[in-house]
Amino acid sequence: MKMAVGCDHIVTEIKDDVVKYLKKKGIEVIDCGTYDKERTHYPIYGKRVGEKVSTGEVDLGIVLCGTGVGITNACNKIKNVRCVLTQDVCVARYAREELNANVLGFGGRVSGMGMIEDLIDAFLKTEYHPTPEKDAVIEAINGLIQHDPACGKEDLFDDLLEKWDRGEYHD
Repeated sequence: MKMAVGCDHIVTEIKDDVVKYLKKKGIEVIDCGTYDKERTHYPIYGKRVGEKVSTGEVDLGIVLCGTGVGITNACNKIKNVRCVLTQDVCVARYAREELNANVLGFGGRVSGMGMIEDLIDAFLKTEYHPTPEKDAVIEAINGLIQHDPACGKEDLFDDLLEKWDRGEYHD
């Protein structure tokens, strides 16, 4: 199995722990960043992970930011990505089994590492059980996102990063 993992600057250390945890489980990991505490913008990393999942470069993804809300929303803007934000093992299982979720998201500031490991384990152990009804729902979900040529651009968030550098945003 191959997974992509990404985060913003607020939870870099937790992302690093997640990467180590996955590698201990024998999973190949593509670390999409960020790699330090330098201020950045979470949609960049949600987009990176989502694109790797969408193109099939990886099997699954994990995204995290402070609460998980922003990065999971960004990730879900990528076609064929179904990212679930959860702090609950039952939700992680449901999302995989019923909706074939392919990205797990959580908040590094609101979930402890023990809970994060439990979420990862539940997500990885659960398999999708396809039915015509479920497949139709997934097809409809996938159809909500149309390809946007801007999605492939690496400089998509440069204007936002410039505002952050000027101090217009605060953590």
